[in-house]
Amino acid sequence: MEPATSEEEQIKVMTLEAFADTIVPGNKRWPGDRAVAGVSSDGGSVAAGAMELLESPAGGLSQWLGGLAGMLNGHAQNYANEQGLSLDDTVPAFVSLDYDDRVALVLRLTAWEHPERQGWVNLVMFSNMAWDTGGHMHTVDALAAGHPGLLTLGFAPPDADGLWRFPNYTYGRPLAEIHPNTTPSGSPA
Repeated sequence: MEPATSEEEQIKVMTLEAFADTIVPGNKRWPGDRAVAGVSSDGGSVAAGAMELLESPAGGLSQWLGGLAGMLNGHAQNYANEQGLSLDDTVPAFVSLDYDDRVALVLRLTAWEHPERQGWVNLVMFSNMAWDTGGHMHTVDALAAGHPGLLTLGFAPPDADGLWRFPNYTYGRPLAEIHPNTTPSGSPA
């Protein structure tokens, strides 16, 4: 991913990375990383490509990300005021919260009764999806790049030609006979 250029873009990226890291925590990417809280020893949603997935036009959220980041920072400022917390104004408000406060705020925003719940749940789903599917990449490429979620989940690597074949059936036997009109590629005739 290219580095954010404008201050507005940097705020959006840091805020959404901090949100994704709250959902599937990872390790800090460098010692001064503020977006990633560092509560895990391995790669989380951010390392798995949460921003790439969120910004993908196929996901349908990219046009709303700036507004969601702004709203999240507004909620973080209100939360900090309610809790009597001082925020570091050199980073976005949500990024300034410690991990436990980020979690508490996300739980509040995703509660059934919250009027903006659906927007926050969408961000949660995409944060999870980046980690457990690598949905912004071809699975072969994700595995070759060491995608942290797929590796942690133990996703089976493809055969040398990039295709998956499962000669050992899940139940130890074929579940059905192959139809006589099935083509060599496995397609029905």
